[in-house]
Amino acid sequence: ERKPMDPSGVRVGTPALTTRGMGADEMRRIGAWMLDALQHADDAERLQRIRGEVREMCGHFPVPASAMICSA
Repeated sequence: ERKPMDPSGVRVGTPALTTRGMGADEMRRIGAWMLDALQHADDAERLQRIRGEVREMCGHFPVPASAMICSA
């Protein structure tokens, strides 16, 4: 067991994601993007592709406040 002051990973704020309606499938996809981006940090084309995929997914899960503004 690791101690709190011995970090071993990246912590993702899942409440912000679940508030948008994202679930386990989206969490797995986000994790895959993070790994892909870290492994290919010097590949601008790949990072641009990931950025586009993130934007596309986020478009399906709007932030609640912006959803309310758009429906007004």
